[in-house]
Amino acid sequence: QVQLVESGGGLVQPGGSLRLSCATTGFTFSSIVMSWHRQALGKERELVALITSPGGTIYADSVKGRFTISRDNAKNTLYLQMNSLKPEDTAVYYCKATLPNQANRWGQGTQVTVSS
Repeated sequence: QVQLVESGGGLVQPGGSLRLSCATTGFTFSSIVMSWHRQALGKERELVALITSPGGTIYADSVKGRFTISRDNAKNTLYLQMNSLKPEDTAVYYCKATLPNQANRWGQGTQVTVSS
């Protein structure tokens, strides 16, 4: 059974850092493209960062230089290190697995709130 479980969200002051994790089960994690997305209140869900199975990465312009996506294939876990957080980073953050020949799978989301 495919499962993705995010953790690590919370309330942080502007300029602070958070590290999100996405623990996965039920598929061959090491061979799957994984990504982080976010959805702010009243806005559409958007791509934040993506990592391929060999480790290539793509970032949204708004987070380049501040966020780092990574993966630990031994632990079947995806990470998002978020530094220099801004109020506009406030959103629910979701991880996604792009599974071949199947529907994409999403986690339940974790809330990140950046506020003083």
